[in-house]
Amino acid sequence: MKSQNCTFVFVRRIYKYILILAFAPIVSLAAQDQHPIPYTLDDRDRAIRTEAKIEILATGIASFEKTADIKIESVNGRLDYVFWLQGVIVALILFMLGYTIWDRRTALKPALDKVTIVEERNSTLVRALRDYAQNHPELARILKTHGLL
Repeated sequence: MKSQNCTFVFVRRIYKYILILAFAPIVSLAAQDQHPIPYTLDDRDRAIRTEAKIEILATGIASFEKTADIKIESVNGRLDYVFWLQGVIVALILFMLGYTIWDRRTALKPALDKVTIVEERNSTLVRALRDYAQNHPELARILKTHGLL
């Protein structure tokens, strides 16, 4: 078995060498067949015309860049205006919020003052009724039923 394996490997190597030797002349002939192409006056004229067209395109692109820069500057100016407008609107909203809070406090203050006065009078009245209920049992019973004693 081992001898068959060695022969098979040997035959494969020989086959590779034969293929390389068969294709080597074809490749070398293709490489030898290339020769330089001469540069003619027509080629020179064509190159000059191409360079002239490229210069015309370059000037067109430069003028387009200038126009685009002008347009971009005008758009930037408009965006600045929009940003300022947005800032003013935000400032007005914050002002209105502050004014609303201030107005609520000032509007509620008189009502809160009245509520404290009423609470003081109520507590004084309850104390007076309790004192009076010590001598009058009927009033004490009524105050107890209402949870004031």
